[in-house]
Amino acid sequence: MASAVPSVPLLEAAVSIADDSGLHARPSVALSQLAKRFAARVELTVGEAGPWVNAKSATAVLRLKASRGDTLSVRAEGDDARQAIDAVIALVARGFDPP
Repeated sequence: MASAVPSVPLLEAAVSIADDSGLHARPSVALSQLAKRFAARVELTVGEAGPWVNAKSATAVLRLKASRGDTLSVRAEGDDARQAIDAVIALVARGFDPP
């Protein structure tokens, strides 16, 4: 008898980029390093029609070319998805400064 696999919801949130320089190299690395701490799949996009990229890849994050005032959308799926989203939103909200 096969057991049912529990579904894990896909969670989403958004935050405005307040850092004057936007999502340049240092913030991209900080964000990807933070995302790697979580088992959840974490993805980002800028704008409503932008491509979703792997938040665990600094190069992919940098390619978003997000500027100050842009809305960064975050989605995550996995057991620690809520914690991953909360951590990414907090990092962006505080201008990519460490806690």
